[in-house]
Amino acid sequence: MDLLRPVIGGTVLILAIYPEKDAPGRSLQKARIETEGLEGDRRKKRAVHLVGRGHQPEVTRANVFLDVADEELQNVVGQEVRLGTALLRVTELPKNCPGVYAEVVRPGVVAAGDRLS
Repeated sequence: MDLLRPVIGGTVLILAIYPEKDAPGRSLQKARIETEGLEGDRRKKRAVHLVGRGHQPEVTRANVFLDVADEELQNVVGQEVRLGTALLRVTELPKNCPGVYAEVVRPGVVAAGDRLS
């Protein structure tokens, strides 16, 4: 496993799930990240969608909102990162939205205030 340099300012601001397609999402303070994504989220093609500062759940429909620039997230594509007690592998850049997609290597729990490392 490649160790990732800490993302400066990579603190979780908001966690969000979207149980039904096109329905409003729900913001959470804490969530379990399962192999297929956040518990309670409808299953999508990518397990986890992370975005940087300035984005809102009702617009981007991402799962993890971080206090870091999107450009810093893009720099970790292909690497493994820790988020709470979960281990994610950042796999790709979305084609039509900001942030990055990640798959779940090891399930765990994440909460607002946790750091991406």
